[in-house]
Amino acid sequence: MVDASQLVLRNGTRALEGRDFSDANASVILVEMPPGQGVRLHRHPYAEIFIVHEGEATFTAGTESVRLRALQLAFVSALVPHKFVNSGHIPLRQTDVHLNDRFVTDWLEVDPLDLGPTVGGV
Repeated sequence: MVDASQLVLRNGTRALEGRDFSDANASVILVEMPPGQGVRLHRHPYAEIFIVHEGEATFTAGTESVRLRALQLAFVSALVPHKFVNSGHIPLRQTDVHLNDRFVTDWLEVDPLDLGPTVGGV
């Protein structure tokens, strides 16, 4: 068991790599993002599942954009560029499930503040 409060909050996310806690082939990001903030365009060599718990987010995957609300999910296939932004008026709470034991991220947009990756580290 892992208590989310034990994970470091960084740029509106708390990340847990599966390899650090079990032999599960999955890693999780817990998102707590204020309105207007999001994660810039990136891709992974594995699929990812987004589960919105509270709030509203606009997801872009490839050439499609969709708005998700609480209790809705989105699936993104491996290597498909994607991003999201909290497009609602309350904090966005969602869980991002990476189907890999660690985060492998190819950032496709430059961070305007040059602070490095916002999630996933690699």
